[in-house]
Amino acid sequence: MNQVLLTNLTGRCFVKHKNFIGWTAVSISTLFASLWAFWGAIENFHEGWYFESFWENVALMFVQYVPWSLGFVVLGIVSLRWPRIGGSIFILIGILLPTLLIRTFAAVFFIALPLGTVGLLFWFGQPEPGIWAYRTVVGVPLAVLIGFSIEPAYRVSGRVDDGHYGARIIEGNGVTLLWAPEGPGWPAHWSQFKAGTWDSAMKVCRYLTEDGTALADTAVNFWRLPTVDEAVRSLVRHGTNAGGTWEPSSREPSYEVIPDKESPLWKVHSPMIYWWTSTEVNDSVAYRIAYNGGVHAMPKKIRMGDFGFRAVRTVTPSPPEVGVR
Repeated sequence: MNQVLLTNLTGRCFVKHKNFIGWTAVSISTLFASLWAFWGAIENFHEGWYFESFWENVALMFVQYVPWSLGFVVLGIVSLRWPRIGGSIFILIGILLPTLLIRTFAAVFFIALPLGTVGLLFWFGQPEPGIWAYRTVVGVPLAVLIGFSIEPAYRVSGRVDDGHYGARIIEGNGVTLLWAPEGPGWPAHWSQFKAGTWDSAMKVCRYLTEDGTALADTAVNFWRLPTVDEAVRSLVRHGTNAGGTWEPSSREPSYEVIPDKESPLWKVHSPMIYWWTSTEVNDSVAYRIAYNGGVHAMPKKIRMGDFGFRAVRTVTPSPPEVGVR
């Protein structure tokens, strides 16, 4: 009798331990998937969603921003259905990433060990009830993706695009500037600004012809990059100046309303979301500004596909009806 009771108690304890280990694996795997879902939702509408076609935007989302989260969801499902296969894949990925792609000491602690641990937990665990384990692995990341996509999707759908990509006089908030037309002084795609660096942007401005549509053979110095203060003060939201100010001491901008990638400054259907400014931090670092008003100190030699500029010229303040207020 005592032997039977001991056996039953041991069996229940073993089941509880497997259940705890299994749910720990589910929780960590779901956390990874949810973090990537959060990143995907934010970045999809921050740097993506620039095509005119809705379906092209959706395709980009699933190609570039969703796969990381989806990969953890699929791997979680596999691990629940076939624990040793899924667990082995987790461990293998944890070994290969730091070995072949991210060869840093930090990758061992932040990639290899967490993934390897999840793999072992799935190998030895068994979460019950199983149906709720599946629901957690799939449902939580999906809820995160949808939840954090609602606001940016609404904002992006309401962007103002007047279709005028020529030179614009934009006046307001103490700044009056003529902004260059689309072309060499305002590249709308990385292929038009292959160099991408701060020095190359400065050079283009010096060689830009008076009408801003071509490059001269010698420096003519009609155009320049805007200062960070001018750029912050010029940003708009729905055709109205965003009320931006730049505080040099704290190196932080502030706005009455958060600006967006809209006319007349930005081209809605362009992958460019950052512009160089002429304001330097030091000999090797300068400020860039994002369409949403963020200002960041960046190395002058950095090159990114969403990094561009728009040249400006100082003009005499125009009558009230001209420009953006």
